[in-house]
Amino acid sequence: MSTLQSTPTPDGPPDEPAIELLVHGVGGTTPQAMLEDTRTTRVTGDATACVHRRTDDLDDRPWDDERPLREAYSWSNLTSGNGARALWLLLLPFMIVNLAHWMRPAADGTRRTQLAFDVQVRLLALSLTVLFTAGACAVALDLVAWQCAGSAACAADSGWLDSLTGEGWWAQPGRRLALGAALPLVLVLLLWGLSHRTWSAYESASPPVRPRPDGDDPAVLSRAGFWYGRGIVARLRASHTAIGLLTIAAALLAATGPHDRGPVGGGALAAVGWLLTGLTAVGWLVVVVQLVRHGRTEEQPDDTPEPPLARALPWSALLLVLVVVAHTAWSRPEWLTSGRHPAGAGIFPGLMIVQGVLVVGLALTAHRLHRQAPSADRGALAGLGAASVGLLACGLGGVLTGGMTQWVADRLAPSAGDAPGAIPGPPVVLSWEAAAIPALLVVVVGLAVAAGLRVVTRRRELAPGVRDRYPDEGCEPQEDRSRSIASAVARAELTDSAPVLVGWITASCLVLGLACVAGALTGDPPSEAAESAPAAVSAVSDAFQSMGSWLMGVGVVLLVALGRRAYRDAGARRTIGILWDVGTFWPRAAHPFAPPCYAERAVPDLSWRMGTWIDATGGRLVISGHSQGSVLAAAAVWQLDAASRSRIALLTHGSPLERLYGRWFPVYFGPAALRSLHRDVPCWRNLWRATDPIGGPVRVAGADLPPVDAGPLADPLHYGRNLVRPLPEPILGHGDYAADPAFAAERAGLFDRLLRGQAPPLPEQRAAEPV
Repeated sequence: MSTLQSTPTPDGPPDEPAIELLVHGVGGTTPQAMLEDTRTTRVTGDATACVHRRTDDLDDRPWDDERPLREAYSWSNLTSGNGARALWLLLLPFMIVNLAHWMRPAADGTRRTQLAFDVQVRLLALSLTVLFTAGACAVALDLVAWQCAGSAACAADSGWLDSLTGEGWWAQPGRRLALGAALPLVLVLLLWGLSHRTWSAYESASPPVRPRPDGDDPAVLSRAGFWYGRGIVARLRASHTAIGLLTIAAALLAATGPHDRGPVGGGALAAVGWLLTGLTAVGWLVVVVQLVRHGRTEEQPDDTPEPPLARALPWSALLLVLVVVAHTAWSRPEWLTSGRHPAGAGIFPGLMIVQGVLVVGLALTAHRLHRQAPSADRGALAGLGAASVGLLACGLGGVLTGGMTQWVADRLAPSAGDAPGAIPGPPVVLSWEAAAIPALLVVVVGLAVAAGLRVVTRRRELAPGVRDRYPDEGCEPQEDRSRSIASAVARAELTDSAPVLVGWITASCLVLGLACVAGALTGDPPSEAAESAPAAVSAVSDAFQSMGSWLMGVGVVLLVALGRRAYRDAGARRTIGILWDVGTFWPRAAHPFAPPCYAERAVPDLSWRMGTWIDATGGRLVISGHSQGSVLAAAAVWQLDAASRSRIALLTHGSPLERLYGRWFPVYFGPAALRSLHRDVPCWRNLWRATDPIGGPVRVAGADLPPVDAGPLADPLHYGRNLVRPLPEPILGHGDYAADPAFAAERAGLFDRLLRGQAPPLPEQRAAEPV
């Protein structure tokens, strides 16, 4: 490919090279489809993310409005390429709570207020790690090792637990617990290893080619270290691994402590138990202090080495767990078990209370920041988006852990908690959580009905005016055609009602969570607690508990089945990848076990490609981003210096920059940030349709800024049949913007504006050489 820098010719446009760089959106698109050619060649990149050109169009050349030189950046394998990524479904609560960190309201506030917001999100994320580890302990230590292996009838029914009963070496409760600790221990170590593996592949990507000077732009996404979170993820991984291991140690010590300190215990075992309990408590304190003290840095790439204490934390916790396991397995021939594991009654209600306090504190902090923000820069839900998302993450984590626990209990003893002599079953609070699920479903169904009614109402309002949007067509109005177009517009408008829906669901989860904690304090599951209530209340309570338990178990099975299918089927994996395309755009700033941030690879890739190509050729570039690709394009442009940006035009289509990201992440994509982007890239146009449920306008025009939006575009392109289009045109909605003639026209207009602009010289630009 040519690397010569050309100069304008006197009789025409410059003959300097120019390209259009395409960036696809969610769900992934092959380079062949993007370039509309089955023969493409990889220009740069690897099997995970790469840039392609048409095989017949590899050399740099001047711009052609009809058929410009095009490159396609394909990043879909970052979220759906490897079959093992299907297992990320189990990490969904971690991903959701990580989003909460980035939902801070757009107010400068005080440094202390911002720090309080960040710390509360990190502590909430830490509580989810404790919850998942406690759930594994509830299965392995409580249901299997404590309850079923301690019941001759349950062990006989299970068959595979026979060796843990009777007079054998493993029959002692402590040894059963030590063996059962292997499951949560393997789970924590697996998460540790997975986080380290993805950290090496994603967070360690190179920063942009030429960082912007300090103070060059107030936008947060322009900071040199924003997409380089190597240090923070390493520190978070150490803290979360340590807290998971310490949770296992606490669960084991909670079982041995009452026996060793009781009338038949005492002596050395009790003293050692107290020492190990103290060390575990100190470990918890150290982890919390580490989490509070070490936050995320963005001004420069975080290349600082991991502190020695952070490196030592997981290994010290692992050593402590092994010592606790040995202490638990020590011979106690007189020890007999009954009922539930001693820790089960307190850990889950306690976690719910802690999470509730953190969510309320986060809501108060966020609302305070929201009130300090300028009215134009305020986000959705009165600044309570982070608290809502955090609460939803905790609720989903509770459902997953409760569902797995309930499913295992049903497999061990289908009549757990009901028949005489049966095992008691899961902790009581999980039964209350199960009973809350049908109640939440009633709320969700009600919201769905309300949304459906809104669509019907809006369709009736919009349908009469649909035909008037096509004044150049001579066909008569068609009722069915108008209704289908009006329905598409009405459904797309539901996106703007998302804050209301999220608010209702969050409020319902909060109320139901409080009810679960209050119910668990009675010590009885809902069916038993309502026995003295009127018959109708008792029947509803029993039905909700049974239905909720079934739904929790089935939900976990379906999730695992979906993950298994996605592991084997690339198509299903791409479908699941859409969820990761949206949820893992943001770096792991709160939870290290969340799926990795693909943008920490994609944004440097794009900024490297744009910067180095402009340096090598001195040419002009139009970066064209669809849907999520427009977000990546904007983030990459923000990372470039002024000289490179002056040679770049931005074309976004179906873009959620304002409609979704601006509302939910106002610090990074709010009106102030988008105005900053428009000043950085004056040549920017945004195409949108009223039928698009994701993309929307970007209203950042001002006295000193040209308008950005081109739309709403007609969708469908033609209302009725005509000589050129004899068949009905489809309603495209969010897809295929390039099929609209406006796309090529706006692209040509952008490049014309780009040529008329004054581009400052590039730093260390190589002079043109004679051919």
